[in-house]
Amino acid sequence: MSDPIIGTPTRRVDGRQKVSGAARYAADHPLPGLLYAYGVYSTVACGRIRQINDSQARQMPGVVKVLHHGNMEALHRTPNAPLKDVLTASKADEHRLPFEDDKVYYPGQFVALVVAESFEQARAAAYRVTVDYEAGDPIKDLDQALRLHGSKDGGKGHHRGDPPSAFDSAPHQTDQTYTTPVEVHNPMEMHATTAWWQDGCLYLYESTQGVVNHRNMLANVFDLPPERVEVRAPFIGSGFGGKLWPWPHSVATCAAAKATGQPVQLMLPRAQMFTTVGHRPETRQRLRLATDAQGKLVSIRHESYNSTSTLDSYTETCGSVTQSLYSCPNVLVTHNNSPVNRGTPTSMRAPGAAPGLFALESAIDEMALAVGMDPLKFRQLNLATSDESQGLPWSSNHLPEALEQAAKRFGWHDRNPAIGAMRDGDQIIGYGLGACNWEAFQMPTEARVILRADGSALVQSAVQDIGTGTYTIVAQTVSQITGLPLERIQVELGSSALPPGTLSGGSWLTASVMPAVAGATRKALAQLQEWAVAPGGVFAGATVDQVTVKDGQLQHAGQQASFGQVLDNQRLARAEGFFHNDAAKNGTYSFRSFGAHFVEVRWDPGISRLHVARVVSAIDVGKVVNPLAARNQVEGAIVMAIGMALFEAAEHDPRTGLPANNNYAEYVVPVHADQPEIEVMLLDYPDLNMSEFGARGIGEIGITGLAAAVANAVYHATGKRVRDLPITKEKLMG
Repeated sequence: MSDPIIGTPTRRVDGRQKVSGAARYAADHPLPGLLYAYGVYSTVACGRIRQINDSQARQMPGVVKVLHHGNMEALHRTPNAPLKDVLTASKADEHRLPFEDDKVYYPGQFVALVVAESFEQARAAAYRVTVDYEAGDPIKDLDQALRLHGSKDGGKGHHRGDPPSAFDSAPHQTDQTYTTPVEVHNPMEMHATTAWWQDGCLYLYESTQGVVNHRNMLANVFDLPPERVEVRAPFIGSGFGGKLWPWPHSVATCAAAKATGQPVQLMLPRAQMFTTVGHRPETRQRLRLATDAQGKLVSIRHESYNSTSTLDSYTETCGSVTQSLYSCPNVLVTHNNSPVNRGTPTSMRAPGAAPGLFALESAIDEMALAVGMDPLKFRQLNLATSDESQGLPWSSNHLPEALEQAAKRFGWHDRNPAIGAMRDGDQIIGYGLGACNWEAFQMPTEARVILRADGSALVQSAVQDIGTGTYTIVAQTVSQITGLPLERIQVELGSSALPPGTLSGGSWLTASVMPAVAGATRKALAQLQEWAVAPGGVFAGATVDQVTVKDGQLQHAGQQASFGQVLDNQRLARAEGFFHNDAAKNGTYSFRSFGAHFVEVRWDPGISRLHVARVVSAIDVGKVVNPLAARNQVEGAIVMAIGMALFEAAEHDPRTGLPANNNYAEYVVPVHADQPEIEVMLLDYPDLNMSEFGARGIGEIGITGLAAAVANAVYHATGKRVRDLPITKEKLMG
């Protein structure tokens, strides 16, 4: 085996395609005869459609078809099969089919689709479709939903000990409620579908984080065998969870292509990215914590409520971290939801944990201050040394070191704990910290590796690279085992026609695909070794176990032969290996990733300016496969979390329930001027209980805990405890 490439900073193997424009995304495929679709979207938050008048639209130049509930073919819902079986997984967050009936459940809902010869013609005609609604009285937000209808149990809770009794008898207590607003994903690439039918088969380019799941869903909807549907997503302009599951626009585009007999492309307008493709729901979380006289936690209760849609039940598992991060004998975690007239929520980067850790890590700070302890020391005192929620040891946990190293690097111990005591000219400086945490998974995934006679390798798997560097990690895995240089390794991902793979989400892809690729590579090498020692082979007379692999060659007794020589000797074109990684766990360990954020904020009360000036983060995610991409992932998550903390909130008109800031002009996200100085420390301790490579996922963890660290730093600077995100300057003035 050659020098290790896993763990070495590596430029992305697909980077040249992206910077040169050669990488094609879902809407970059100008097929012959391509038609363009544009949606008509509901302008009421709930009710029913009395009438759709599309006569004027149908007469406009270039218009081919107008689809709506009055003329849509009968389709079928998907049964939401679980993800644990990659071959049959079939899930959609919004179970209702497009144009299924005349009912309106949320603003921005698809009510019609115009198909025309050009995008401009389709859009112009869509504006001429008039819809007569019988508007209902919408439920506009979570507070109203809870007042009118209460809530229902969303499941995934936890209970141990007797939290109420322990709380009531404890000398130190805190009881506070924290809220987070609706957030939207809004990746650079908007959702898009390019679909066509050929010989009874359905093909599409799709911006999806799960080509196999998407294929299976469409096979159910159109009553086709899965092998008659192919979903392709070779490049995706990020997703953050919003592209995990299929949405109505994809089904509608496929139906339009079938109805017209021509390829059809639809790209959602930016405004509909706020309404029809999911969001992080608003949450209300009550945290009740109590400690003994020494500051040890004796009771934790985390009761959360989130908005869901009137169509589907979605649970934001805010307490998923609370049940295990800190040691406590008495813990209650509950999740509840209540329906509002908005589209169905969905997973958004670190679902549950991102809003949940804002509440928990804010409450932990408040508890530390109530006890009279330094917030860092309070956390160190209370860290769990095992997963008490499952009664299992951690597979690997270096959170104590992460806290210690990041605190030292940040300069936490030089902090003056007095409120507003740290200043730099007109600016008041605040320091805050927050722990971060995320689950670690493996999911079933398959891969094929082909070693060719020309000395190259081809790797195939129906997983997706959503911009996180999966192409490179897959190539690194083959290179590590074979010794082939990266430029000799071709990686094919993002097609459901390839060996089935899991979703690109949940921070589980790296840990899932690497063992599959490694297994397939070793099987291909085993074929080569057998052919090398076969009669007439390059190492005839040797045994397989005497033949080793190094630098892209087979070696025996001081002799070496390239893969091509072995194949040419047997008049063969290639050696092929296929491997299914089942990813079964035996319940021996609890698998999670850990980390800590330290944040410096600066508040200038004279001009009412608040900004995050500096972040130091230490992250423990097992083996770091590609430090260059891993650090980039954490940095991006930190910036996204700054948006969560200070800027982002999707607003809805309290009179009508309609979206009020569904555009990038008014939905505020961090820009270059908001970027702090960021230092990311990657601890790099392989978790060999997870896999032979010891890698856990890194995509989600960076966003968790950061909003709380900002809020805690704001309190240190200003003395104002903001429990309702985002932390706007209006909440600090006065």
